Amino acid sequence: MAFGLCVDPQRPWPDIRLIAQAADSAGWHSIYVPDHFMPHETRNRATDGPVLEAWTCLTGLAMVTGRIRIGTLVLGNTYRHPAVVANMAAALDQLSAGRLILGLGAGWQANEHNAYGIRLPAVPERLDRLAEACAVIRALTRDRVATFQGRYYSLVDARCEPAPIQSALPILVGGGGERRTLPIAARYTDAWHTWATSREFARKSEILDQLCVAIGRQPTGVRRVCGATVTIIAPSQASQGGGDDEDIVGPASQVAEAIHRYREAGAEEFIARDDARMPIGAALEFIHQFQQEIVPLLR
Repeated sequence: MAFGLCVDPQRPWPDIRLIAQAADSAGWHSIYVPDHFMPHETRNRATDGPVLEAWTCLTGLAMVTGRIRIGTLVLGNTYRHPAVVANMAAALDQLSAGRLILGLGAGWQANEHNAYGIRLPAVPERLDRLAEACAVIRALTRDRVATFQGRYYSLVDARCEPAPIQSALPILVGGGGERRTLPIAARYTDAWHTWATSREFARKSEILDQLCVAIGRQPTGVRRVCGATVTIIAPSQASQGGGDDEDIVGPASQVAEAIHRYREAGAEEFIARDDARMPIGAALEFIHQFQQEIVPLLR
């Protein structure tokens, strides 16, 4: 099992840089940045709060790290044309020496769309667009010349040059929808991610297996990625832990047991979620403590 970290873009850039460099030095597999422009607000109104733009932030991380894989978790498809995304991805894969994981999603945060005047289609159209976007990006990043005709996007003898360093730039789709998102993952992507409990992840992963088989694809061709918020506490505080493994709190042994349940559920990569409310010193300590205390228990 590989281990990744999803950094909170509400942190200031100097903190994000320190977190990424610490994770790189400590041996983490990957670091991801979510794609948002403002904090979520349940009444879908614009709200205050600094949020770093994902792709610019990720480009900065590519420049200040050397080994760790970098990715988006995930880019909202409503914000950018997929042909533009393909060229962005190819360039960043070049800049990062082949370390990019391109995470894509249908888009969902209404208050951002409302504030910026970006159309947020109904869910069925969003997912139709996501499927076409995956096909477009896959073609542009893997074929010398791409032609595609869909309902929403079209390409005519399109190129993406320079091409990504990775001959098969990994595309990850995020979301747990069983009727539409999982079929998209089965057909077009190299990895699938959702936030879920280990039990729910196992159930959805089995559905993904079935969908892959139905279209003649080996289920092992889709990498399984999940994760949770993780808080490591001292054994003397163990009574304060608890809850399901969607929010893992406990001493090292209890945290390792919870992550092991994800591994048994089929997760090949576990992503720990960062929280900007955690002081930077505590965040850096967590990065090293996880590698020193949790990872050895999972070997």
